[in-house]
Amino acid sequence: MIQPVTAAQLMQAAAIHAESWRDSHRGLCSPAFLAQHTPQRQKAYLEAAIAGGAALYMLTDGKPVGIVTVRGSCIENLYVLPAEQNKGYGSRLLEFAIGQCSGAPTLWVLNTNQGARRLYERRGFRATGQIVRHGDDLYEQEFRLDTN
Repeated sequence: MIQPVTAAQLMQAAAIHAESWRDSHRGLCSPAFLAQHTPQRQKAYLEAAIAGGAALYMLTDGKPVGIVTVRGSCIENLYVLPAEQNKGYGSRLLEFAIGQCSGAPTLWVLNTNQGARRLYERRGFRATGQIVRHGDDLYEQEFRLDTN
């Protein structure tokens, strides 16, 4: 089930974000920087996203397993707990998020996150050519849903 996150569930969503973010950035960031991404810090991050107009949703399957935010036509913060990945949850969250978009769905993905890139490309997202560099070898790439 995918539903909007309530204030009472925000810490659960933040815990998913923190654990998943640390896992996806392991090897890219220092252990000290990874350790800073606590559920409390990610709660503040998600609160700021909501205050900025994003809608936050959580997927539960007996327990909370994933989250996603949608701001206009931009899909952000699609995270599934590491132990729950490769079970279709990411695909379910992505399909749901696409349905919440106000225009052509777009998203950004780190060049090192090949699993996310495969998920998005399987669904029809294609690189737009827009890139934000975070270093010589690390960048985010914009993808847009190919509706042709």
